Amino acid sequence: MNTTRRHFIKTSAFSVVALSARSTTLLAQNPVKPSRILILGGTGFTGPFQIKYALSRGHRVTVFNRGKTHPGELPKEVEQLIGDRNGQLEALKGKQWDVCIDNPTTLPAWVRDAAQILKGNVGRYVFISTISVYADTSTGPDENAPLAKYEGTDPFKETLEAMKATGYKTYGPLKALSEQETQKWFPNKSLIIRPGLIVGPRDETDRFTYWPVRIERGGEVLAPGNPSDPVQFIDGRDLAEWTIRMSEKGETGIYNATGPAKELGIGGMLDGIKGALNSKATFTWADAEFLKQQKVEAWSDMPVWAGDELGMSRTNISRALAKGLTFRPLADTARDTVAWFKAQKPERQAKLRAGITPEREAEVLAALHKQGGMTKHE
Repeated sequence: MNTTRRHFIKTSAFSVVALSARSTTLLAQNPVKPSRILILGGTGFTGPFQIKYALSRGHRVTVFNRGKTHPGELPKEVEQLIGDRNGQLEALKGKQWDVCIDNPTTLPAWVRDAAQILKGNVGRYVFISTISVYADTSTGPDENAPLAKYEGTDPFKETLEAMKATGYKTYGPLKALSEQETQKWFPNKSLIIRPGLIVGPRDETDRFTYWPVRIERGGEVLAPGNPSDPVQFIDGRDLAEWTIRMSEKGETGIYNATGPAKELGIGGMLDGIKGALNSKATFTWADAEFLKQQKVEAWSDMPVWAGDELGMSRTNISRALAKGLTFRPLADTARDTVAWFKAQKPERQAKLRAGITPEREAEVLAALHKQGGMTKHE
């Protein structure tokens, strides 16, 4: 599978109040014992949400990173250790934590090297993986499905640069091997979480952001496939908060983590976004064959939609649901994503990093109208 398909700083006062209220309610119902949490990374996409939620529930948080991403953003209560997963791990030595959450790892050597220092010094190791580890997503995998095989020479000599040079073909296999390293070094003490598409505020890929931004702009919107084609995604805040709650409960094992709880068609997703933004956009649907003829690609030009690989949007999440994975309303994710995007610098807003360009969308819509094969949906 092409990994372009797998693969805020500013938060509104409402979101902060809502998080605090939600945390207070949960704590009142299920008081938790404060833990010492180490987060490897912590300043990218989901890490800041993990930190905020963990602090709101009384935990002590340490992060380990290079100190280069969003410097100065960390709350003052957070301890920051500076280092690099590529051999500069001295700052982790001689310390103890109840839980380690490994957010950014792709390379198995990163797990091995960190584990050699942390083994015996952390109670549990939480590895954030991906559903891209599955060898076949055509039928909607559960956690027992076969994993992708690494076919290179030596996975422990792989680099991020080499992975990028292959077009990310080794991404899934290397993540699978990283899971194996986690289980090897932390037997019976590891929690492996396999997210699907992570969306919402702070998402720098724009793989979901394209839709609320485009729909808010209004007019005729090119929509892909059939409205009933399934889509799956999870708000980064929901993933982060569930990860912390799973850590609090001492959970181990492997869990797919995407959403929503019940199957959602892309038509329902687009309508939900439109309603949340009070948009007057209209959707013109183009079937998969027409989009192929026009060289409009699923996932990149038409984000979230998986095209011929709809099975990946039926990933089984029953195990995570049984462990309390919850989802905020789509409307909240849509509105918060737009608010976050509008808070970015003008140059960042000038060009979305995913989704079809306005010029190309107009061309495809014109071709569709000329052919007379479109289906319009208000």
